[in-house]
Amino acid sequence: MIEFTSPAMLWLAALFMIMLGSFVQSAIGFGLAIVAAPVLYLIDVNYVPAPITIVALVLSLFNAYQHRQSLSLGPLTYAIVGRVPGSLAGGALLMVVDARQLALVIGCSVLIAVVISLMPIRLAPTRSRMAIAGFFSGLFGTSTSIGGPPMAIILQHSAAGVIRANLSAFFVVSSLLSLVVQASTGYLRWSHLWLTLPLIPASLMGYWLARRYAGELSHQHMRWASLTLCSIAGGAALWSYLA
Repeated sequence: MIEFTSPAMLWLAALFMIMLGSFVQSAIGFGLAIVAAPVLYLIDVNYVPAPITIVALVLSLFNAYQHRQSLSLGPLTYAIVGRVPGSLAGGALLMVVDARQLALVIGCSVLIAVVISLMPIRLAPTRSRMAIAGFFSGLFGTSTSIGGPPMAIILQHSAAGVIRANLSAFFVVSSLLSLVVQASTGYLRWSHLWLTLPLIPASLMGYWLARRYAGELSHQHMRWASLTLCSIAGGAALWSYLA
């Protein structure tokens, strides 16, 4: 774990990562957990996965409402169907891995997502692909809180408003599913709720900043910035496993 000279520094670092991740997700449609989870895990293992999942639920509610005009529920139905068994598989994974192994899963998940995002592939969001993406989103979202990349890859060539709206709506449902599974496996307790409370205002600050300033940044610049942050965060998680 990262060692700070005072608890205040640890707390501020956690708030900053949540604010940064919320800014990225509100700007491009996903990114809260992929940016924040690896670093928060290094700060305190209790931040992953439940507290970040709770923050993702609150943030997704705000983003889904903001982009509700672009929402298309039809294709999301198949992703949600696939998300259910994926969430159960993610809960099973939590039962068999320890904290150190979870760092390996987080680091690999993030770096694989970065590599796939850089590949020149274009996948149409068919029913079967949406279901498969939903499954893997559930698997990684429940076990590591990083469930955005599979869905983002399928939807990445859609209009920006459609991406934000559909991903946000999907994350609302998927976060609820993950929290149910996490509670049943002992990864969501009252202590996690108390740990989450200070993160909510930081997340809403990131949401506000994205609404205020993200329009001034090009989508391409935001994409490369988020991929760079993800690479650093994923590498840090792997380093904690190998150290």
